[in-house]
Amino acid sequence: SSGQGKAAKKKKWSKGKVKDKAAHAVVLDKATYDRIIKDVPTFRFISPAILIERLKINGSLARIAIRHLEKEGTIKRIVHHNGQLIYS
Repeated sequence: SSGQGKAAKKKKWSKGKVKDKAAHAVVLDKATYDRIIKDVPTFRFISPAILIERLKINGSLARIAIRHLEKEGTIKRIVHHNGQLIYS
């Protein structure tokens, strides 16, 4: 016997998949702003998570954009529950 016992045959567990860090915009540029004004009111379901995913912006920009569109009257609030805002 090699004298190492369990240490020699220890199972190597897989590390699992690591999600890449998303590089979302933290400042609105003209192109993104125009896209928010033009495209977002046509979405059937609008929430901060949807804007983050589709427009590649961070959460604070998504919330600001939603507030701006609601103030203009281009979208209307459906549900306001704690932090989750849902618009149409």
